[in-house]
Amino acid sequence: VQKTVDSDKEDDVAELKTASDLMVLLLLGDESMQKLFEGGKGSVFQRVLSWIPSNSHQLQLAGALAIANFARNDGNCIHMVDNGIVQKLMDLLDRHVEDGNVTVQHAALSALRNLAIPVVNKAKMLSAGVAEAVLKFLRSEMPPVQFKLLGTLRMLIDAQAEAAEQLGKNAKLVERLVEWCEAKDHAGVMGESNRLLSALIRHSKSKDVIRTIVQSGGIKHLVTMATSEHVIMQNEALVALALIAALELVTAEKDLENAQLVQILHRLLSDDRSAPEIKYNSMVLICALIGSGEYSGRDTFLRDFYHKIFVV
Repeated sequence: VQKTVDSDKEDDVAELKTASDLMVLLLLGDESMQKLFEGGKGSVFQRVLSWIPSNSHQLQLAGALAIANFARNDGNCIHMVDNGIVQKLMDLLDRHVEDGNVTVQHAALSALRNLAIPVVNKAKMLSAGVAEAVLKFLRSEMPPVQFKLLGTLRMLIDAQAEAAEQLGKNAKLVERLVEWCEAKDHAGVMGESNRLLSALIRHSKSKDVIRTIVQSGGIKHLVTMATSEHVIMQNEALVALALIAALELVTAEKDLENAQLVQILHRLLSDDRSAPEIKYNSMVLICALIGSGEYSGRDTFLRDFYHKIFVV
C-alpha cells in the first residue's frame, strides 16, 4: 500500500486495491484481528488509522472497513473511542455528504455502529455529535447506507433516554422512518426502521415522542411489527405499544383501532406457537389498555377488546 499509494499507474492502482482489500479480509478472523490490534499499539492498526484521512477513496474505504473489523469486541471499541477514532470517522463522513462515495459512507457508518455497542461508548459518541453526523444521510436513497444509518442510531440510543427523546421528537427523522417501514423491497431497511421506531418509544418513555410518531403515521407499523416472524421484534413492538397505551392512549387510540390491535392480540394469545414472552407482553399491553382511566369503558373499541380477548 505504501509503495503504490501515490502512483497513478494502472497496475499500481490495482495493486493498491488488492493489498488494502486483503488487509481488511485478514481482520475477519478474531485471532488475527487481535494480534494486529495489539492493545491499540500494533503497527498495522496504526497504519490503517492513517488511511482514513487519505485522499484515496480506496484507502478511506479500506480504513473504515478495517476499523469496523477491529471494533468486534468491547475492549477494542472502548480503546478506539477513547483515542479519538470517532472524530476521524465523522470527518470522513463529512467529506462524503454531498454526492459522496456510497461504499465509503456505508463503511464509515458500519464502523460507528460497531463502536456504539459498548454501553460506556454511547454517551461519549452522542456528546461528540455522532447522531447529528449520521442524520445528514437521512436523504440517502441507497438501502445499504440507510440500513447502517438506522443501526447506528438504534445502538446509540439504547438506554439513552435524553437522546432517544431528542431524536424521537425530530419529525423529519420519524417521517423518514415511517417511509422506510414500507420499504418491502429492502427487508433489512424495513426491519431496522421498525426497530428504531420502537426503540425511540421504549428508551425515551416520552409522550412527545409518541405524539410525533402518531402524527407521522407510525402506529400501524408498530402493530404490524407485533406479528413479525422474529420474536425479538415482536417483543420490542409489544413493549412500545404498552408504553403508548400507558402514556398517551387517547392520542393513539384511533390508529390502534384501525390497525386492528385487538384482533392481533387475540391471535397472539390464541396461538400455541407464540413464545411465552410474547404472551406475557401481550398481557402487559392488555392490562395497560384496560387500566387506562382516560380510556376504560369509554368506547366500542374497549368493549370489543373485552369481548374478543376473554374468549381465549
